[in-house]
Amino acid sequence: MPTIAILADVHGNVPALEAVLTDLDSVAPDEVLVGGDLVGRGPEGSRVTRTVRERGWRTIRGNHEEYLLAFRRGDIPPDWHDAEMWAASRWMAAELGQDDVAYLEGLPEALSPELAPDVRLVHGTPRSANEGIGPWTSDEAVERHLGSIDQTVLACAHTHRPLDRRLGSGRVINVGSVGLPFNRDPRAQYVLLRSTGDRLQVEFRRVPYDRDETRRIYRRSGFLEAGGATARLLLQELDEAAPFLVPFLSWAEAEGRPPLDESVDAFLAVYDPDRQREFFAALSDRRASTVGSD
Repeated sequence: MPTIAILADVHGNVPALEAVLTDLDSVAPDEVLVGGDLVGRGPEGSRVTRTVRERGWRTIRGNHEEYLLAFRRGDIPPDWHDAEMWAASRWMAAELGQDDVAYLEGLPEALSPELAPDVRLVHGTPRSANEGIGPWTSDEAVERHLGSIDQTVLACAHTHRPLDRRLGSGRVINVGSVGLPFNRDPRAQYVLLRSTGDRLQVEFRRVPYDRDETRRIYRRSGFLEAGGATARLLLQELDEAAPFLVPFLSWAEAEGRPPLDESVDAFLAVYDPDRQREFFAALSDRRASTVGSD
């Protein structure tokens, strides 16, 4: 029974990746794939990229590869070159070496395991690396994504939340995140697929790792100091295994506040990561009332 490991969304978190490597050594899968976002949202993208490259694992490109490559090319809006809110992104892009950049530029957008060709791996959806499939995604939307590929199993990442959903037209498996899970479980997470020809067994792996070491790397690398509000909120995501950065940006826009470190404490005072739906609904209502009053 061939075993295929799929991991994704490492996000520059070397201690989490190293714990997964140890776990993989004990499992001894026949094939390992990486679903993108080796880099971004964390301080050691270069080390993660080098580790994956040296292992020879087949890998696809995620939205954060695209993002940091755009910074390296200078293919960004003029104000992003020096605005404080983009300091973390500039730092992470500069941390990559030329070999890392060349490797990331050559990654494909999708692939299938050699040992399970009826599986299609993408980062977000078959349509976009910036679009995710999570527990909130309707069956109708999942059916459309499945209908756009030739395979019956769609493996994906991006939302940092594990998922296994079977539908009439196939199956979607979100492999979760190694470096920044958002399901309130801080352990490094990935998936094992065991193929028996006409059946696919799925095992979600959750591996403890030394988060204190990741916190120390944030500080000693200079990322936390240089990255401003973004780095501070990414560290909060690491601590709580829940999203903070995107909710903060949405809140700052709705409140008319600068998305900078000076606004973080006010955001943390009103944000509950366990009530995200209500939080975003309130922001939507606030925007609607503001537009209606113009």
